[in-house]
Amino acid sequence: MAGDEEKGFIDEMADVVPLRREPRVAIPGKGQAGRDTSQALRRQAAVQGPQRDRNTLTEGGIVPLDSWYVLEFKRPGVQNGVFRKLKQGRYETDARLDLHRMTAAVARRELFDFLEESFRLGLRTVLIVHGKGQSGAERERSSILKGCTDQWLRELDMVQAFHSAQPQHGGTGAVYVLLRKSEEKKRENREKFSKGRVPYDPA
Repeated sequence: MAGDEEKGFIDEMADVVPLRREPRVAIPGKGQAGRDTSQALRRQAAVQGPQRDRNTLTEGGIVPLDSWYVLEFKRPGVQNGVFRKLKQGRYETDARLDLHRMTAAVARRELFDFLEESFRLGLRTVLIVHGKGQSGAERERSSILKGCTDQWLRELDMVQAFHSAQPQHGGTGAVYVLLRKSEEKKRENREKFSKGRVPYDPA
């Protein structure tokens, strides 16, 4: 009788599948692993090393420039007519960055990020305000930022030309910057141009 019951039980349980266990989650404060998660993160960061700074702009030793000094720069290949229009403020500026009251270290980061983003978005002409300064302290900081701006803009390949602004846009306390066309914008222009062309038919 007992044998029949045991056999019946085994037959009934033949298609039963064991329940799956959920993976264990470490609870903070329980055991060695949860003792200090921040320490583990610090160790991981130390192994990976510091992130590489993409900002290649000069950090120190830049000569300050007088507040009335006119900034001008043009790379080879930039047409004189284009540079003249830039100088005269005849290109509409697509974006503006104000460096007023920034330290050189902060301005270095802001200018690099601003121009990189402007280039990525396909902007062509931007305005950077470095200031002229009215009081002695402001004038000293502005002359440092002006010297930095002049140096940094020359170091970036994306910058095609720049020139101090017209009075209505800040005069010698600001600078127009002409950026190179991004590859994406060049491709868009090629596509627009090719759509407008009619294939030549010699017949």
